Amino acid sequence: MDYLLVALGGAVGAPLRYLTDRAVQARHDTVFPWGTFAVNVSGSLILGILTGAALSGATGHTVQLLLGTGLCGALTTYSTFSYETLRLAESGARLFAAANVVISIATGLGAVFAGVALARALCT
Repeated sequence: MDYLLVALGGAVGAPLRYLTDRAVQARHDTVFPWGTFAVNVSGSLILGILTGAALSGATGHTVQLLLGTGLCGALTTYSTFSYETLRLAESGARLFAAANVVISIATGLGAVFAGVALARALCT
């Protein structure tokens, strides 16, 4: 049953990633990969909230599999982040490549920490 929960979450997360990426990127006239940035930070926040809720005992194994492993696993994308950073560097946009690495990692970590803190505050 666990693998079905992961598959169901992934079946929602993957198209959500694609649609969000396209919608965000269409609104920005820049080479910076804002769409990938948006899904990675959003997924980090969601995973932080789920982790905080789990640590507080407010959610169980089923929700973690469905939303954490499935949805967030398919929503976020380290491979696309890496590819887009490489593409930026190879095209001469090295400042954008460096900014993508620094901003994505810092903001993603900030989002997961904020999510954990939020869930702990709400679940206690």
